[in-house]
Amino acid sequence: MIRILLATLVSLALTLPARAGVDIQEVKTPGGLTAWLVEEHSIPFTALEIWFRGGTSLDRPGKRGAVNLMTATLEEGAGEMDALAFTRAKEELAASFSYDAGDDTVSVSAKFLTENRDEAVALLRETLVSPRFDQEAIDRVRSQVLSIIRSDAKDPNDIAGRAFESRAFGDHPYGTDSNGTVDSVSSLTRGDILQAHADAMARDRIYIGAVGDITPEELATLLDDLLGDLPETGAPLPRDIEPALTGGTTVVPFDTPQSVALFGHAGVDRESDDFFAAYLLNTILGGGGFESRLMTEVREKRGLTYGVYSFLVDKDHADLWMGQVQSANNRVADAIEVIRAQWAEISENGVTAEELEAAKKYLTGAYPLRFDGNGRIANIITGMQIEGMPLDYPATRNDRVEAVTLDQVNDVARRYLDPDALRFVVVGQPEGLSSTD
Repeated sequence: MIRILLATLVSLALTLPARAGVDIQEVKTPGGLTAWLVEEHSIPFTALEIWFRGGTSLDRPGKRGAVNLMTATLEEGAGEMDALAFTRAKEELAASFSYDAGDDTVSVSAKFLTENRDEAVALLRETLVSPRFDQEAIDRVRSQVLSIIRSDAKDPNDIAGRAFESRAFGDHPYGTDSNGTVDSVSSLTRGDILQAHADAMARDRIYIGAVGDITPEELATLLDDLLGDLPETGAPLPRDIEPALTGGTTVVPFDTPQSVALFGHAGVDRESDDFFAAYLLNTILGGGGFESRLMTEVREKRGLTYGVYSFLVDKDHADLWMGQVQSANNRVADAIEVIRAQWAEISENGVTAEELEAAKKYLTGAYPLRFDGNGRIANIITGMQIEGMPLDYPATRNDRVEAVTLDQVNDVARRYLDPDALRFVVVGQPEGLSSTD
């Protein structure tokens, strides 16, 4: 019955009115932690996000995949409970926990009812502070990870991603698959998993967002109880890196009727004064759906693909301006030619006032829709912290978009878009294309 109640409350939370003007409070705990809170007492339910900066980039030499495997094993037993006992305890409390590892973060998401808050947080605490990492659980999760690695090795999209990252980042952690390789994951020991836990999950790199039926005082007490016993410091963060991309084409032969191409060059730092202009420019270029330049020129006018996109990639230690397209082997060379031409056209001649106005409407109209539930809002406000955004960002973000001028967008186009620097990584059997240096 209690599980049905939580499902109902989550559903209600997801249907609350969209609200970009959320009231965010900064909460300081007696133990020295900082969190952002949005109080919402209409439903007895709270969503909590805890992010640890560093992520899979903290893997030690020769231990690629350790942070990913550690994160995937966190709830496979904790404290005195094995994996089965832990799962039963969580279900009885109608609590929801999930764990994820990316290049730059390990994230923990939790949802729980107010009436079960203390018990749910105590259970979550065990997974963070006292995970068992039983050998049987490690081996079971390892098998799942190895299956994913082997499956990805046959997926042209994943092949393209790994080849592009290797070209861009070399021996930096960004240059290899965060899941690890079959060999590296197979050789990981329980000691490696314990070390990855100590390296990645420490108090000096925590970012916290909470949304729901909880007061600042209650949240402060909860967080110190939950996180107070974690190590004070973790492993050093990796170095910043400039993408080592030069213009040209890298072809990865793969038996498939349709080639997959990733392309890109150096991008724009999220903290740069140019970012909002770049964000709008990218929307016009390839991030605005069917109205974008790339979609119009590559798909609508020439029928070379079902979809082509561009996007800004803002990693903690590197920035990229990228895109992706899929096309038949005998047409992908034409698609690439059109993409380069559009990159050059916008770089040289800029965009129009009409395109900029349409992009602003697209971005400002869609933004409030992101705030559609406690979990989504908790995720957003935690991401805001890790990106260094101010508390009032949800209320001012659209104003920042509207304030960008056509001259600023076209200046960014001239300075950042470089068709000669675009590197295309093509996986398939593309006709008329070969690898260049």
